[in-house]
Amino acid sequence: MKQLEVQIMGQSYVLGCPDGGDAGLLAAVERVDTAMCRIRDAGKVRARDRIAVLAALNLAFDLADQPHPVAAPANDQTLSGAAQEKLTALVARLDEALNSDDQLI
Repeated sequence: MKQLEVQIMGQSYVLGCPDGGDAGLLAAVERVDTAMCRIRDAGKVRARDRIAVLAALNLAFDLADQPHPVAAPANDQTLSGAAQEKLTALVARLDEALNSDDQLI
């Protein structure tokens, strides 16, 4: 396993990478960096940890919304309609709660 140094939202991270996994890891870093920068640039959230949580939720929601998820649950079933609705509602509630916090760092 080798290590790659990457930049996410202007901060350096050293990540372990399996042999032959460079392209996949770099693509994932690009998606995370883009998602975090988009949230930061919207100006409503400033704390890096909150930006990371929102970006992670948005990316997880995008994955769950795909017809063929990249990583299916252990029982090889996709999310049911009810589970998808709950996930959507949860993401909306988190966005609302985090966006209404006027005392962010």
